[in-house]
Formats: sequence, C-alpha cells, structure tokens
Amino acid sequence: MHTDPISDFLTRLRNAQTVNKDSITSPSSRMKFTIAKILQKEGYVGQVTEETEGWKKVITVELKYDNNEPAIRSIKRISKPGRRVYVGSKELPVVLSDMGIVILSTSQGVMTNKEARKRKLGGEILCEIY
Repeated sequence: MHTDPISDFLTRLRNAQTVNKDSITSPSSRMKFTIAKILQKEGYVGQVTEETEGWKKVITVELKYDNNEPAIRSIKRISKPGRRVYVGSKELPVVLSDMGIVILSTSQGVMTNKEARKRKLGGEILCEIY
C-alpha cells in the first residue's frame, strides 16, 4: 500500500533513468496519466500509453535520452501528504529561469506553471522538473 502514489510514480521515473531503462510501467490513475501527458507535451518523455491488464490499468512511459544523458535532470515532489504546498497566481515559482517546469493542480485541472501564469491561476504544487 502506497501512501503517496504520485511520489511512487516520480521515483519510478527517476530510478529508471538512472539505470538507462527504455520505459517504465506504473499502476494508472487519472492524476498520474495527466502528469505523464504533461511530461510528454513538454518533451521530457516519449510515448505515454494506458493499457488494461486484467482488471487494473497500467501506464507505460517511454523515457528519452540525449547522448545517453536523461532528458529529465531532476524530478522532485514538492507537495506531500504530510505537507501540502499551495501558491497563489502571483507567487508561481520559476524553475531555472523558466527552462524547467512546475506541475500544479489547479481548480481548472493539472497544468504547468507557465500555463497557470497565463490563466492567472494558483494551486497545489505537485512536482518540479528540469
């Protein structure tokens, strides 16, 4: 039983890239699938697919590398079950001079800090990637 499935998903990504794996599989949820799709859209991972194995759904994420260097240099969970981190629209973080992203859960869905800044939204910071 995982108390933080998002953290487990991010750790699977981090560990797989450390040992140069081609892809990872993880139990699926709507939040994890959305985070994976955002990572795909931003160019940090390759193809993201959701499959059904028996009665459960599984996400498969293909990892990307640039000259044997992982596309994701750092992926860090910010808001945890024991300590939630919320920001307003004016306090949205900037990661590496906007070279990296922060994924937020807002009232209008899960999005990056750049998109939230355009829409003038705040929310819960899920993770930071660069």
